[in-house]
Amino acid sequence: MIRRLELAQALVSAPRLLILDEPTIGLDPIARTDVWEHINAVRAATGMTVLVTTHHMDEADHYCDRVALMHRGRIRALGTPAELRQGLGARRGARATDPLPTLEDVFRDVAGSGLDDQSGEFRDVRSTRRTAGRVG
Repeated sequence: MIRRLELAQALVSAPRLLILDEPTIGLDPIARTDVWEHINAVRAATGMTVLVTTHHMDEADHYCDRVALMHRGRIRALGTPAELRQGLGARRGARATDPLPTLEDVFRDVAGSGLDDQSGEFRDVRSTRRTAGRVG
């Protein structure tokens, strides 16, 4: 209900651009679908541009016209979900009969392996948490 209220508040002024930061975080699958259906209905009725951040690649794949995949503050891939999936399939040498990779596969490809790479990323997170604990 809180997510719905937040969305309603954002739409009261009928903006031309609506920016939503993780609008479905913490919602069950039914509520997530309801939120997306409402967003799409508003887009269709008003022509509004909606910029969404999400960690749910299935949502981005299903509901977004264009996707920008970011890693460490930089855009690593940009295009329609189909273009991104086809691009990874082509880079992997997939045959036409092979299933396309998922958008999550594309993200893993552009972001790297995560905590096991040699960048010190995990230590950086621990250090930041320690600092935040001292400040807060």
